[in-house]
Amino acid sequence: MSMTMKSIWAGMAIAALAACSPPVENGSTDEVSSAAQGAPEATRFTVLVGGTEIGGMDIQPTEDGYGIEFEYRNNGRGPTITESVTLDESGLPVDWTISGASTFGNPIDESFEYVDSEARWRDATGSDQAIPDGDAFYVPQDASPYWLAIAARALLARDDMSMAAIPGGELRLSEVEQLSVSNGEASRDVTAYGLSGTSENPTYFLMDGSAFFGLITPGFAILEAGYEAEDERLRALAAGYGASRFAEIQSRVAHHYDGPVRIRNVRVFDPETLALGEPVSVVVDGDRVSAIDALDVATQPGETEIDGAGGSLIPGLFEMHAHMGETSAFLNIAAGVTSVRDMGNNNAVLGELITRIEAGEVAGPRVHRSGFIEGRSPFSSNNGILVETEAEAVAAVETYAASGDYIQVKVYNSMNPDWIPAVIEAAHANGLRVAGHVPAFTNANAMIAAGYDEMTHINQVMLGWVLEEGEDTRSLLRLTALRRLPAFDLDSDAVRDTIDAMVANGVAIDPTYAIHEALLLSRNGEVSPGVVDYIDHMPVETQRGARSAWADIATDEDDANYRGAFDQITQTLRMMRDAGVFIVPGTDLGGSFAHHRELELYQNIGMTPAEIIAWGSHGMAEYLGVDDELGSIAPGMLADFFLVPGDPTTDFKDLKTIALVSANGIFYYPTEIYPEFGILPFTDVPAVSQPR
Repeated sequence: MSMTMKSIWAGMAIAALAACSPPVENGSTDEVSSAAQGAPEATRFTVLVGGTEIGGMDIQPTEDGYGIEFEYRNNGRGPTITESVTLDESGLPVDWTISGASTFGNPIDESFEYVDSEARWRDATGSDQAIPDGDAFYVPQDASPYWLAIAARALLARDDMSMAAIPGGELRLSEVEQLSVSNGEASRDVTAYGLSGTSENPTYFLMDGSAFFGLITPGFAILEAGYEAEDERLRALAAGYGASRFAEIQSRVAHHYDGPVRIRNVRVFDPETLALGEPVSVVVDGDRVSAIDALDVATQPGETEIDGAGGSLIPGLFEMHAHMGETSAFLNIAAGVTSVRDMGNNNAVLGELITRIEAGEVAGPRVHRSGFIEGRSPFSSNNGILVETEAEAVAAVETYAASGDYIQVKVYNSMNPDWIPAVIEAAHANGLRVAGHVPAFTNANAMIAAGYDEMTHINQVMLGWVLEEGEDTRSLLRLTALRRLPAFDLDSDAVRDTIDAMVANGVAIDPTYAIHEALLLSRNGEVSPGVVDYIDHMPVETQRGARSAWADIATDEDDANYRGAFDQITQTLRMMRDAGVFIVPGTDLGGSFAHHRELELYQNIGMTPAEIIAWGSHGMAEYLGVDDELGSIAPGMLADFFLVPGDPTTDFKDLKTIALVSANGIFYYPTEIYPEFGILPFTDVPAVSQPR
C-alpha cells in the first residue's frame, strides 16, 4: 500500500504536478487572454515515475479556456480526471468542472463558478461560497496538474506574482533559475519557478517564457512529450531546489549549542518501568547524554540551560513504515520521530537524502533501509529494483546485501510467488530479513511458510480469508475487498491457522493501522478521525484533504461495510497481540502527526499509553538491534529524545504537543519549524539560558 504516489498527488500542493500551456508574453492581461484562446505549445504530456512512463495528460484549447484529460497508473492505481475550465479576460477561472475518480477511487464531482461577483464551489468537502476582495484564484481540490499552468500565467501577469487563493491562503510564484532543455534535436531555454502558499511546500515547474513546460519533483515528473530523456536530469534539479530550501531552514532552526546542554526540571520516561521518574536535569554533551543529575545540582560554567518546566522527556520514537522524503524527514523530527525504517524508495534519491541528513545539512531521522524488490508488470510500483525473472530477483537481493546499507528486503505485489523461496534464501544467507506484501495470486500462509520474517500491512494478511481464487490484488481490489470483512467470522479455523503459523514461525506484523483508518473511515465532508487533534493547524489544502473520502463509498451498505472492516481489523490485531504475534508500528503516511495517531490507535487493542510509548521507542530499538544506543534516556546513550509539557503516560494525547526535540544532540523547537511549512505551532519555545 505504498503511499509514494498518494503523497505526491494529495499531500504536495494537491498534485505537486504540472503541465504545458500556451506561449504568452509576460505581463499583459491582453496577451494572457489572447494566448489562452490560441493553440497551445503542446497538447500531450508524459507522466513519469523514476523514468518510467505511467500515464499522460492531453490539453485541448477551447474558445475561452481548456478541456483536459489526465490519467496515470502506478502500483495498480491512480486518478482519472476530465475537466473543462473557462477563463476571463485576466486569465482567471470563472467556470470550472472536474469529474472522474481520485487515486483510491473516490468519485470526483467538483465545480467552481462566479455568479454576480460571488465565488461558488463544490468539492469533496461540500459546497461553499465567498465574495473575494479583489482578484482571487480558485485552487481546485482534485483537478489535473494543468491548474498550475493556469495559475502560473495569471501570477506572471502581476508585478508581485502573488494573489489571494480561494478557498484560503495566498498563491506566490518565485523564480528559481534559468536553464536549457533538449529533445535531442533542438534546445530551449526555460525558467524554473516555485509555486507556494496553500500547502506545505513549493511546487517546482519549468516555463518557456509564459508557456508551461513541465513539473519536476525528485521522483516524479510531467514533461512535454518528446522531452522524456530530460527526466532524470530535471528530477535531480528538483532535488537540488528542495535541498537548498531545507538547508536554509536547517540553518535557522537547528541549534548547535557550544558546550554541554542541561535540560532542567524534567521527568524522564523509563521504558523498563513504564513510568516517569522524579524531576531531574538531563545533561547532553555532544551527541550523547552525559549525566542525569538531581535538581539541586547547579548549572555548570559553560553549560546552556533549557527550562523543561516539569515536562516529560520521552525517548525518540521509531516510525517503522516510512517512505522518506525531505518534508517527512523534517516533520518527523518536529514530531519526536528520530528514527525511521524506510520500506521502499527511489534508492538514489533516498541515498542522497541520508547523506545530507548525516552531514547535518537538513533535519531528519536516522534511516534504516529496506531494499524494495518488485516484479515488472502493468501494475508495478516503480521504485527500488524491478525484476522479470527469479534470477533477477535473487540478484537484486545480492545487490542490496553487497551495498551494506540495508537491513532487509521488501517483496511487493507483482513478484511471482514461485520466486519467493529463492529470494528469502538469498536474503537470509546474506544476513538480511525479509518483509513484504503478499504477491498476487497467493496468500499470507504461503509467505509465512516460505520464510517471511514480517508481514507488511494487516490487509495483506486478512485478504487471504476473503478473496476468491484468481482475484488480482495488484489493483485497488486489495483495498476495496476489505468491504467483505464484516461478513467473515474471525473465530474461523482460517484465522486461527494464520495466527498460529505466525506465532510458530516468529513472523511479525507491520499493520499500518492508521492508514487503514484513513482508508476505511474517511468520508466526504467530515474530518477524518485520525487528524482531528491537529487539522486546524494545517495549510488549507491539507485541511481540504482531511475532509475527503479515499474510497468510493456510494451506498449506505458500503459505508457500513467499510466501518465494519475497520472493526474487524481492530479485533484481528487484538487477537494477534493476545496470541503473541509481535506488532511493529508504522504509518505508510509519512509519519509525523500520523505516527502519533498510529501509536494512539493501539489503545483500541488494550495497550496503555505507557506501554505504547515504551514499545514505540525502546521496543523498536530492540527490534532493530540498536537498543545499546537508542530507545532510552541514560548516560552514554545517544541524545535522541523529546520534551512534552504534559504527561503522556496517563493521557496519550499529551504526546502530540512537543516543545523540544534533540536528534543526535542537535536541538530543535517545533514552534520554529512548523511555520516554515504553513503549520500553526502548538507550544511555546522553552526558555534558554546561554552559558555564563
